[in-house]
Amino acid sequence: MSKILTLLLATIMVFSANAETVEQMLKKADQYRSKEPHAKVTTVVKLYQNNELDKTRLYEVYTRPMRESLVLFRSKVEDGQKLLMLGDNYWLLMPQSRRPIRITPIQKLLGNASVGDISTLNWSEHYQGTLQGDQEVVIQDKKIMSNRLELTAKTAGETYARIELWLDKKNDFPLKADLYLLSGKMAKQAFFIADDDVHPKKIVSMVLLDSIQPEKKTVIDYQNVVPYQLDAKYYNPAYLIQQPRIEL
Repeated sequence: MSKILTLLLATIMVFSANAETVEQMLKKADQYRSKEPHAKVTTVVKLYQNNELDKTRLYEVYTRPMRESLVLFRSKVEDGQKLLMLGDNYWLLMPQSRRPIRITPIQKLLGNASVGDISTLNWSEHYQGTLQGDQEVVIQDKKIMSNRLELTAKTAGETYARIELWLDKKNDFPLKADLYLLSGKMAKQAFFIADDDVHPKKIVSMVLLDSIQPEKKTVIDYQNVVPYQLDAKYYNPAYLIQQPRIEL
């Protein structure tokens, strides 16, 4: 009995050490997206058709802990629209409407960019991860050794139920991700572009590809990320619906 108990305890210790390591990997990977708990992220979404720019949209994303964010639509065709995320709850607020519209995080904004792709900037807060082993991947014709993680959503309201994520073995920089829906279908692939290939400090772009429509490519550019603590009143849909346009 003592041998079985010892083996069981050893297994639990190994599992705990592995889980802790994965959590550290995810937190480090998140640092490349945003180091600030409260931040303003100027985001440009570009839709390409056959490698030619088709449409562009501008957003200001305000994030804070506890899975909360506010997105202000700044392009002329969407001016005045607002998107609020509070945990698993998403609301779209239109300038001429008196009621917030409940939406899902998978709803599209432009091309392959969904509500969740724009409003969510970290994995460690939203997903539980396990290490699946190391793997060599090819990114822009370069072979890179990576750790392959499998992420499972902590709640049913996440954009993707499961994510396969590859992190650079040297520095935990995110290389690519396969994004899966609750049905098990892969929704899209994401590739992450660094500011510097040798010594990356941040992600400057995320490229989204759809295997069903290979002629389309969506690029999310993170043009500027700065510390910014938005007043709590802006995270209230009842307050936002009374504001035709917000200037910050």
